[in-house]
Amino acid sequence: QVQLVESGGGLVQPGGSLRLSCEVSGFTVSYSATAWFRQVPGKEREGVSCISNVDGRTNYADSVKGRFTISRDSAKNMVFLQMNNLNPEDTAVYYCHSSRNWGDFVGNYWGQGTQVTVSL
Repeated sequence: QVQLVESGGGLVQPGGSLRLSCEVSGFTVSYSATAWFRQVPGKEREGVSCISNVDGRTNYADSVKGRFTISRDSAKNMVFLQMNNLNPEDTAVYYCHSSRNWGDFVGNYWGQGTQVTVSL
């Protein structure tokens, strides 16, 4: 059974840091492209960062470049998002997403989300 479970969200003051974790079960995360998205109520879900399954290359939204870092631990089958210098505009529910090519179809999988709140 495929499952993505996020953790690590919470309340942090502006300028603070959080590390989000995404534990993947059901397939090997290093063989799948994985990304972090975020969503604020009333707005569309937006991509934050992604990591390639081919070469490990990473990409970031302009709004988080230089502050967020995506990484992957193949031994633990987990993906992380280190978030530094957080500001109130980073407040959102953060979702882990991974796509897996099973040969005859491509599955797209989402976690349940973890709330990040940046506030005094």
